Amino acid sequence: MRVIFAGGGTGGHLYPGLAIARALVRLRPDLQPYFVGAERGIERHVLPNCEFPYRLLDLHPLHRRSPWKNWRTIVSAVSVWRELGRLVKAERPALVVGTGGYASGLMLEYARRHRIPIVQQVGDSYPGITARRYARDCVEIYLTFPEAARFLRARAPQALVDTGAPIDPPTSMALSRGTARAKWGFPREGGHVVLVYGGSQGSQAINRAVAGWINQGLPPDLYLIWMTGKATYDEFKSYDGAQVRVREYLSPIADAYAAADLAVARAGSMTTSELFAWKIPAILVPLPTAAAQHQTTNAATLEHAGAAIHLPQQQLTGPKLHELIGDLLAHPDALARIADGAARRARPHAAETIAQHIIAIIDGRRAKP
Repeated sequence: MRVIFAGGGTGGHLYPGLAIARALVRLRPDLQPYFVGAERGIERHVLPNCEFPYRLLDLHPLHRRSPWKNWRTIVSAVSVWRELGRLVKAERPALVVGTGGYASGLMLEYARRHRIPIVQQVGDSYPGITARRYARDCVEIYLTFPEAARFLRARAPQALVDTGAPIDPPTSMALSRGTARAKWGFPREGGHVVLVYGGSQGSQAINRAVAGWINQGLPPDLYLIWMTGKATYDEFKSYDGAQVRVREYLSPIADAYAAADLAVARAGSMTTSELFAWKIPAILVPLPTAAAQHQTTNAATLEHAGAAIHLPQQQLTGPKLHELIGDLLAHPDALARIADGAARRARPHAAETIAQHIIAIIDGRRAKP
């Protein structure tokens, strides 16, 4: 029995689908996840190395600031619609799961018109245009941020389900804090480890501020795990040393999470959900160019909930990091309060919860349209 996952463009719209799909197969091996994504999205690199069948289509985003560029989006939609028809005709899915981004819209529209049940996983505190457009057509909508509910016109209040973000959770096989520190070449005890993580591509703004911070001189008991991203690794790799570990990418990132006492990171839903699952307090620097300012909304929402500190990028400098991190580490009670707030937001088993809901819909234990 096929379940189609539609979404992508960025990791925040793809990885949740993969986590849900894996949980589905663990619970119901007879279900067959199938992914539909964009040829130009991150899925073109990720899906070929995954265990699920997939189809990449000539999908393009809507250009809200440059509408004259949307001709390509419209033209490609015609051929994509035909491909979706052939895909569904070959095997009609029991359900379509939308995980957001421009790669999901056409599949959700096709499912709506052909009365295929739809659910969505919504990652941000301010839902994207696709999530809002198809909210009324969904049997259920799974929310990473409960605050997103007020922006979604669902068919019924019970259709909005507060699950948290579907991630691969910490496991019993995770390294202990001391062992993880030793693996990075840091002392097992004493001092603090800060993880700097600007998303899968890295962040030039964060990288330059961190370099400025290091140039001021780090305290002797402070250690950094710094992921620069591939594009700028060569610019910053010379900072690698006894107190600083510079990497272009972190895989597996679990070893960094296990060692970290504090993080400086972007405010994407997957990043924050993973940090919270590991109970890591964070300074969040939202990407200012993110669609509809959703990362800024995420960071402000989480700061208001006492789960993080919001640092706008225009305020991000080396001296500011020096001041902010120094003050946090000098006041362990304040750091502990943020860690507790992060832990309250953690939903490490969200993928399995969502999978159980999907199975109930497929089995007819929840109403379909």
